[in-house]
Amino acid sequence: MASVELEFCQGSEDESDPRDKPVLILGQRGHLQKLIWKQVRGKLQPRVNEETWKTALNTLRPNPTDTCPLWLNLATVAALPSKVSRHNTPSSAHFITRLVRNCLPGRANQYIMVVCERSAVFASACAIARAFPLFSRQSGLSKHSERQTVVVEFILLEPSNGPLTTSTLKCLSNAAESIRMAARIVDTPCSEMNTDDFLQEIKTVGSELGVVPTIIRGEELEKKGFGGGKTVRDCPHHATVDPTSQAPGIYGVGKAAVNPPALAVLSHKPEGATQTIAWIGKGIVYDTGGLSIKGKTLMPGMKRDCGGAAAVLGAFRAAVKQGFKENLHAIICLAENAVGPNATRPDDIHRLYSGKTVEINNTDAEGRLVLADGAVYASKDLKADIILDIATLTGAQGIATGKYHAGLLTNSENWEKACVKAGRNSGDLVQPLIYAPELHFNEFSSAMADMKNFVSDRNNAQCSCAGLFVAAHMGFDWSGVWIHVDMAFPAYSGERATGYGVALLLALFGRATDDPMLQLVSPLGSDVDLKLEDGELTAKALKRRRLV
Repeated sequence: MASVELEFCQGSEDESDPRDKPVLILGQRGHLQKLIWKQVRGKLQPRVNEETWKTALNTLRPNPTDTCPLWLNLATVAALPSKVSRHNTPSSAHFITRLVRNCLPGRANQYIMVVCERSAVFASACAIARAFPLFSRQSGLSKHSERQTVVVEFILLEPSNGPLTTSTLKCLSNAAESIRMAARIVDTPCSEMNTDDFLQEIKTVGSELGVVPTIIRGEELEKKGFGGGKTVRDCPHHATVDPTSQAPGIYGVGKAAVNPPALAVLSHKPEGATQTIAWIGKGIVYDTGGLSIKGKTLMPGMKRDCGGAAAVLGAFRAAVKQGFKENLHAIICLAENAVGPNATRPDDIHRLYSGKTVEINNTDAEGRLVLADGAVYASKDLKADIILDIATLTGAQGIATGKYHAGLLTNSENWEKACVKAGRNSGDLVQPLIYAPELHFNEFSSAMADMKNFVSDRNNAQCSCAGLFVAAHMGFDWSGVWIHVDMAFPAYSGERATGYGVALLLALFGRATDDPMLQLVSPLGSDVDLKLEDGELTAKALKRRRLV
């Protein structure tokens, strides 16, 4: 599937034979039955006639889905669930991905027709994108070098049944490309996607957008205050030490690897922006666990620990392309958690970029260290009003919210509701976690430092605690909006990455773009005008404006 090109169209009157271009028609059973024959016959004839089509529709009994072959395995109609529960996406996005993978033969030009309401178009397009991964090293693929095209057409139902505009089709293409890019990065093994390779991906996106990334790498992290060779323990008599000479989050995690750690920032600063948004992605290109090493059955798959960084990169690319109107920073924290002579040891004490000291009691709890540095950089250096960090952070996330819903932690009830709705609108589902720092942060109590990096009791809201560690470095009294997304299990399905997070961020912040489709799926209200008597906005009023 590495050579597949997705093409979204308004609908084509060109006829095609399923023998030459296999076709899949999918939607809820009730929606499919509203189709008239002339809407589908051009893609089914001469192999399928109207009687066969109607008979197939009557045989569909989705539980939760159902399929009926119309002609061999080259023409299929598939029914999505007629109803979903309140914690699922109305688009049935996960079923769409599954049906597309299972119902279409490989290595041929294909046609997909999706019958849905306009509100489900974005999530459906993103779901289809996930079914066509880009990364592969299967030697047999080289024999099939011809590029495969998959054309996707949406048939919209009343009342919003007009054709999709060119700008909407462009939005869907940008989102799909960014999801597939993020999944490709996560699928790529560390031998081909180390920190230097990831930096090249960042530079490529920057070049595409006309943005020059800020990169702080290796020993420069030490000079900038993100890291150094000494820990607090190494200093004579435990004297007061300049924080810039310490080994905090990013540098402390990645200093044992061959390829040095890095902090990379892509910044989009349009004229007229009234607020600053920072997205922070955890980019651990491989996680051995460090000296608290993972077992042989847990380590395979740890190439996926850069899923949050890949999501931020993909979402930033698509958001800027769709005309993001606010200041937007993509902060990507890159490191390989390797084992070596310079590796961080349990019992080491690091001073992070916040100035707070952390006693390391688990080197496999490294993601929160790099995110903490990223969050403080966003709040202190970039003066962000809204900070969202996204990461494959904890195994506890799967226990707390499962394989389909990321764990969500935030200091804002309004944004918690908005994130849940954005998840349902985009197909990247989220489920709120407990936010109670006064109850849970004492899990990190340390007699030696300001805090430890891992909980004392794994059975006490471990997924929430991991997020609270990040927030603690900004301070729980920080006045901005902070959102934490733990996507450890939604980041992959089977052996493939999903590109999770790209669609969620685009939907959540859709109101900050010029795109009608992203505005449609965004749960956030339009800005409230804070006008003075003379009709102008003061700087203070502008600062108070929020997306919610």
